[in-house]
Amino acid sequence: MAARTRLSLLLPQNLPPIRTLKLVHTEAAVKEPAYPPLVPSLTAKSNSARRRQIEEQVKKISASPVEEKLSLITRIQRLKFVVYPQTFARNADRWYQHFTKTAYISGLPETFTQGTEKAVGEDGAAAGIGDEAFADIRSLVTHVILHEHLETRKRKPFLYRQQEQLVGPFLKNLVIALTHSLAKYNPLLQRSSLDISPQVNFYWRRGKRIIPKGHRRGRPEPIRFQIDDNPHSQIRVAQQLPQFAPLEASYSADVPEITLAPNLMPLFRRQYDNHIFTGAKLPDPACYGHTQFHLVPDRYHRDRMTRNQHSDQIEVFLRANGLASLFAWTGAQAMYQGFWNHEDVTRPFVSQAVITDGHYFSFFCYQLNTVALSVETDANNPRKNLLWGTESLRLYESVEDKEVVGLNDAVIKLLVQFLMNQP
Repeated sequence: MAARTRLSLLLPQNLPPIRTLKLVHTEAAVKEPAYPPLVPSLTAKSNSARRRQIEEQVKKISASPVEEKLSLITRIQRLKFVVYPQTFARNADRWYQHFTKTAYISGLPETFTQGTEKAVGEDGAAAGIGDEAFADIRSLVTHVILHEHLETRKRKPFLYRQQEQLVGPFLKNLVIALTHSLAKYNPLLQRSSLDISPQVNFYWRRGKRIIPKGHRRGRPEPIRFQIDDNPHSQIRVAQQLPQFAPLEASYSADVPEITLAPNLMPLFRRQYDNHIFTGAKLPDPACYGHTQFHLVPDRYHRDRMTRNQHSDQIEVFLRANGLASLFAWTGAQAMYQGFWNHEDVTRPFVSQAVITDGHYFSFFCYQLNTVALSVETDANNPRKNLLWGTESLRLYESVEDKEVVGLNDAVIKLLVQFLMNQP
């Protein structure tokens, strides 16, 4: 007779559970979720809802065409700081460098430096043209100067309009004559567009602040900026100019950090339509900038600033003017190509500027490497915009006995090199 055995009541706990046993060669079935994922509400008053609203807005703007994208970026009016390119605020160039994330480099890029070294060589001609062509350009500049001094009858200008009424026609004739003469050597100028007294606008965000009072008190808000510029003239082309430096070269550049509020510069906030405009409408084929020309205002007097012991601000004013004007113009060009705060540029954008009072000329080159300047997009962005500039150079000393005294060939060569720049 077989012996009886008593099974333990804990037998199921001693054995491995059957549900964990599976065949090695069988694939696990992917279980599809029965419900859509949980997302924050679009209408709730919470931080998560606000983040989702921003994400949806970014997706909508990114998927829109360029014209609609510009409309969506600029449609909501808020109080914004109006940045004036020509300002007499002390050390305005450092403030503007911070607002635009721009590093200043003294001198011109290597492209023009090498051209200047060649120009000072044995032939004495500017880069891209021969001796005879440069002699013709020099005589042309001399003729324009003599024409304004001897052959033009001018009455006494209106108050604070001397630069506009006396120097403006000289600069206009000089730009038209140089552009027409150099078009045979630079095919890019043959298909260019010359704008006289254009309007350039740019709107962007940089930094944030805490709203101090009102029903939105305590909430963070981006700081908004607007530039409304009116250069004397500008040249637009259909092809983009080559970059002055590689994109990675800007990583180590130094940008001043200003921790004070912009209203301490001082800047003032206004509320009106946001504008992004290059001086031409969006369908215009000449959508890239070449060179801008600016006149200093009547209040800018070198002798007076020296007498008032403000000689250190003479070049600061010109740097601030070149920086703000070129940033607005080049940034608007990038916006016209579909780039914006959350879609940074994939290639550098380049523009040039010449600022003059009729006697002294200053030359500036700008390379836009990033438009991602807001707090959200600038957190891990090593790119910086770059500005090159020269000190003021005098074109001529005076006009005596129907002759131009002290004509500076270096200034003429730089003008030629700027206009001869091409891809």
